[in-house]
Amino acid sequence: MAEPVDWRADGIPRSARFDDIYHTESGAPAQASHVFLGGCGLPGAWVGQSKWRILETGFGFGLNFLTTWQAWRAHPQRPRLLHFVSIEAFPVSRDDLLRAAAGYPDLFGLAESLAAQWHGLLPGFHRLSFDEGRVLLTLCIGDVQAMLRAQRFEADSIFLDGFSPQRNPAMWSSETLKAVSRFARRGTRVATWTIARAVCDALAQNGFQVTKAPGLPPKRDCLQGVFEPAWQVRRRGPVPLPAAEAGRCVVVGAGLAGAAVAASLARRGWEVDVLEAAERPATGASGLPVGMLAPHVSPDDALLSRLTRAGIRATWQQLEQLLAEGEDWRATGVLERRATGDDRLPGEWIADGPNESWHASLPQLGEAGLPPDAVALWHARGAWVRPSRLIAAWLALPGIRVRARCRVARIERIEHIDGKGKRWVVRDANGAMLAEADRIVIAGGMESHALAPEFPLQAVRGQVEWGLMPAGARLPATPINGDGHLIAHVPTAEGRLWLVGATFDRDSNDVAPRASDTEFNRGRLNRLHPDAAALLAPAFARGETRAWVGIRCASGDRRPLVGPLSSGSADGVWLCTALGSRGLSFAVLCAELLAARWHHEPLPLPAKLAQALDARRAWPADEKAQRLASAM
Repeated sequence: MAEPVDWRADGIPRSARFDDIYHTESGAPAQASHVFLGGCGLPGAWVGQSKWRILETGFGFGLNFLTTWQAWRAHPQRPRLLHFVSIEAFPVSRDDLLRAAAGYPDLFGLAESLAAQWHGLLPGFHRLSFDEGRVLLTLCIGDVQAMLRAQRFEADSIFLDGFSPQRNPAMWSSETLKAVSRFARRGTRVATWTIARAVCDALAQNGFQVTKAPGLPPKRDCLQGVFEPAWQVRRRGPVPLPAAEAGRCVVVGAGLAGAAVAASLARRGWEVDVLEAAERPATGASGLPVGMLAPHVSPDDALLSRLTRAGIRATWQQLEQLLAEGEDWRATGVLERRATGDDRLPGEWIADGPNESWHASLPQLGEAGLPPDAVALWHARGAWVRPSRLIAAWLALPGIRVRARCRVARIERIEHIDGKGKRWVVRDANGAMLAEADRIVIAGGMESHALAPEFPLQAVRGQVEWGLMPAGARLPATPINGDGHLIAHVPTAEGRLWLVGATFDRDSNDVAPRASDTEFNRGRLNRLHPDAAALLAPAFARGETRAWVGIRCASGDRRPLVGPLSSGSADGVWLCTALGSRGLSFAVLCAELLAARWHHEPLPLPAKLAQALDARRAWPADEKAQRLASAM
């Protein structure tokens, strides 16, 4: 449930939980500009920077974020990328978010964009993307100390906000401010409206030099500071990987993984060459005629469940920004059939909560043509997507060049011709140089195995059946999955497409269709949706259906691999592969994780979830030992 808000007669919002107002009577934008941006020297401080990273300890109605975003938009020398990371334990409703911004015309349009992505705010991280991915808001929903432990980056500015120390002491405790100090580098500026002695003392004890500054009426003073400790700062944890500056990158593979990586890097200023072995992009497993986007749901909210939710949010934003809904994708929702007794959900989820998956209702079952006693879940954040359209949109972004029929056989490091260090080179089987770059990303699905033979990549063959819908056919408008899946009503130049499948054959690279798999898929469809199976039976009998086969790439633990190829190539050659059968769910998330780690940006995932995708978990034993030794 959203946090309830009391609205005073003068329009000032008040928290019943903390018995305090959300912002001063002078107005939230004025407070944000004077106390937070002004206190951190913004926007002047970000001039000449490629990115700017802000940590905020209380999001509230997001008016500090909106004011910062507006200042970024208006500044002619703004950084290419603005990261705003904010912690909020009790998010308000979308309606209250808009109500709080309604009195500020300069901010209201931005607030509407924020409200459009204000959904599914379960505990954890939520990455929201604006202005073509150049303004990134990472909402950390949960207790402040837990969220600070889960995030890792160096902040350029720190906004300490929240209800007063008397009303919400945990937000201002010495433990919280010590955790905040771990995000600071020398020169990081901090600003807050409170001058409470305990806050000043805790900041000073943790390396900040603080001073009082004129406040915004009715407050006489506010607090400003800079991180300049008298001691040598030593950070615990693993040694961070070398930071990268935008240059030239080669991405091997033009499927979902490779195209998503190319797009993420191009947004950060990289010049990207995408090399594809086939005749054109999206010809491997990413060439599926139409795919389904749906989360994994489990009663214990397992790792895969949390990863797919984060991945779908990231993909959804790209779909809305780049594709035409109704033609390239459609936000239909997805109905998932379950076996009797297998529809359990996390215990804290409720029907009208922030969770976007719930037990299917009788009307939803009826509209899908399923019996009223069917056991099913409804995923509101579900869709069908044509992967080739998404790949084409990514590869068309500025800064990306695609070269087909370029099969990379090996990667070398050589001395650059101008004598300014070493460069990475990719060559074909004859030794001819295909390209050179500052960094390489291997994202070629099973083609990755030739360049990363030490990794235990597994081929997983999948076959689907598809065809054009018969005239007047009443197939369900909502995709259905469970034991197999059914997608229909997908517009193409030939007519409306339907698709069923898919098989899952491990360790098979055979791309020839199999009649036995066609029958297997028909059997699964009959169990999933008997009426649809009966309706499509004549098309199968007349041979009017088509089979499509793709070879997915999976890791040993069925999670993607994102990280350096080896300890010796951490500053040059990385993997982004093994997306398995969830390429649509994982491609954007993995690409953004790779970019964040290259540029020392805020993580799009809590640290433990990011670690679960780290390619270093699959390094050979001797590489792992070397990594541990270097971190000691």
